[in-house]
Formats: sequence, structure tokens, C-alpha cells
Amino acid sequence: MAADALVQLAIEGDVATVVLDAPDTRNALSQPLLAALQAQLDTALRHPGLRTVVLGHTGPAFCAGADLREQRRTGGLGVAGLAPVLRTIWDAPVPVVARVGGAVRGGGMGLVAACDLAVAADTATFAFSEVRLGVAPAVVSVVCRRKLGLAACTEAFLTGAPLTASRAHAIGLVHRTVAPDQLEQAVAELVRDLHHGAPGALAAAKRLLHDEPLPALEMGLAAMAERSLELFRSEEAQEGMAAFLERRPPRWAPRP
Repeated sequence: MAADALVQLAIEGDVATVVLDAPDTRNALSQPLLAALQAQLDTALRHPGLRTVVLGHTGPAFCAGADLREQRRTGGLGVAGLAPVLRTIWDAPVPVVARVGGAVRGGGMGLVAACDLAVAADTATFAFSEVRLGVAPAVVSVVCRRKLGLAACTEAFLTGAPLTASRAHAIGLVHRTVAPDQLEQAVAELVRDLHHGAPGALAAAKRLLHDEPLPALEMGLAAMAERSLELFRSEEAQEGMAAFLERRPPRWAPRP
């Protein structure tokens, strides 16, 4: 099945919007959908001058998790494509923003957690529903524990109980909640805020956030001092400092 039959991709200027588009299955993570998502992400990340990726959805659910019919038929092989998708989002050199307008379950929680930032409608709900199906959130735990920490994951993983959008915000899965009719505007505002950062600096900031394991203090400070020196000597930094001193926007920033 063609990638754009299950996952849409639209690129406008320096923003790529990747949309899960299988509303009849609540965007369940079937093998074809995961393959399509991987293909569209790869295409988006190859786009020259790309600054941001927005991951959204059609229909009332962002993602219902694994396609259970496929999982029963394949003996659990249906989510084999989830791990590389999560890695692609996590390692993307540009910020990835989740736009969540509906329910998120199971593997969908991993998609949201792998994104750098997430904006959700305040009516959206979230759950690690795996234990209630007799399994565990194995693959998604890799990104979710890094994003949410042990304490938040313990209750959510073990109970499988739905979380409100406000609770998802409190534990760090979602970074902003808004009324459903304000979701598109809130995402657009966030993308604009991101674009005030220099592309290379944003990529470097993502690497700082994702470097693992954290080095010992003395070694870490020495390594970061060296990295900081490299960044301050970069062309972007020279432009950013000149723009600040000249009281003008840097060349990468959105114009008023």
C-alpha cells in the first residue's frame, strides 16, 4: 500500500507535517501504517532546509496502539516497525512536535514521548493500556522512561488507567494543553517559537538532551566546555551575537 494512503506528508516551506491517516482503525499501528510512517518521516527529514516536523492525525484518535487483529495473526510481529520509527523521531536533527487531538493508547504513547514537544487538546486521553491486554509496554518503555522518569511510568505502566490531558501534562508527556479549537493555532505558535532558534543550535541542544549515559561531573563539564567553545565559534553563533548587538532579528528567525 502506498505510504500516502495511510500517512500523509505535506511540506510547506521549512515545516513538514506528517499525518496518521487511518481513522477507520483509530490509526492503529499495523505493519503497513508503520512502514508508511517510516517512509514519510525519511522523506521529510531529507528535505533541504527543513526546520520542524509536526506529527498529527486524522479522526478522533491520535493512535489506538497496536493493531490487535494483526498482532493475533502474526504472533506479535506486527509492531516490529515501531522501534525504528521511535528511533527516527528521537534522533531527528530538527524538533519534532506532536499535535494530539484525541485518544492515545499503547504504542501511540511511544510516538508522543519520542517527539521533542507535544501539544494536546484538553479533551485528549492517554493510557499505557498494555497490561490490561496481557502484555507490557516493552518497546515504548525505552523512550517513555527517558522522557517521564521511573515514578510517573510506574503507576501508568502498572495500572493501565487512562490519564487526562492535564495529568499527561503534569508528568511531562505533554507540554501544553489547549481547547480543541485552539490546537492548530497553539502548534503553529510553538513552531514559530522554535524557529527563533538557529537550526544548528537546535540540533546541538537536542544532542545535549539525548546524550546517554550522563558523564561524571568533571568529565561532563570538561566535554561541555569544549562543545560550548565549538558552538560559540560557529557561523550561526557569530550571526546570533551580531544580531543581538545590532538589535535586529538573526537571519533564521521569523520576520515580524
